[in-house]
Amino acid sequence: MKVKGNVFKYGDNVDTDVIIPARHLTSADPDHLKQHCMEDIDPGFVNRVSAGDIMVAGKNFGCGSSREHAPVAIKASGISLVIAADFARIFYRNSINTGLPIMECPEASGKIEAGDVIEADFETGIITNITKGEAYQAKAFPEFISRIIEAGGLVEYTKKELGL
Repeated sequence: MKVKGNVFKYGDNVDTDVIIPARHLTSADPDHLKQHCMEDIDPGFVNRVSAGDIMVAGKNFGCGSSREHAPVAIKASGISLVIAADFARIFYRNSINTGLPIMECPEASGKIEAGDVIEADFETGIITNITKGEAYQAKAFPEFISRIIEAGGLVEYTKKELGL
């Protein structure tokens, strides 16, 4: 599977309270959460993001609390992929569980800039910066993680596996 989109770029240590501020955790509804995604770090994000866009960040993306609301808000906003130098462990797992594709790639994190157009291939792990004519190698997803993400998350994957 491949995705292609415009880049929103953020720095290091973007925590879950910045991704979805705690004051908006009155509902777990994705439509509610997407309206407040990134508002404390990027107030215009929800008005500029389009389906398929890609988020790129530095180190330790998703640190902070263990709430699943953060990857749900990002996914519901239309972001098709998050690339970071590395992710906080709980955010990494919550992203897979909720079906939000993520890739770790320090080189891409450092070289991709806001507004670049990039394409990423989940099977090979190749991230192509179309704007700059560069390519970066991330780790490809293991097959079982790819199946979970393609199903839309762990719950949907489990339903499919159980024939429900």
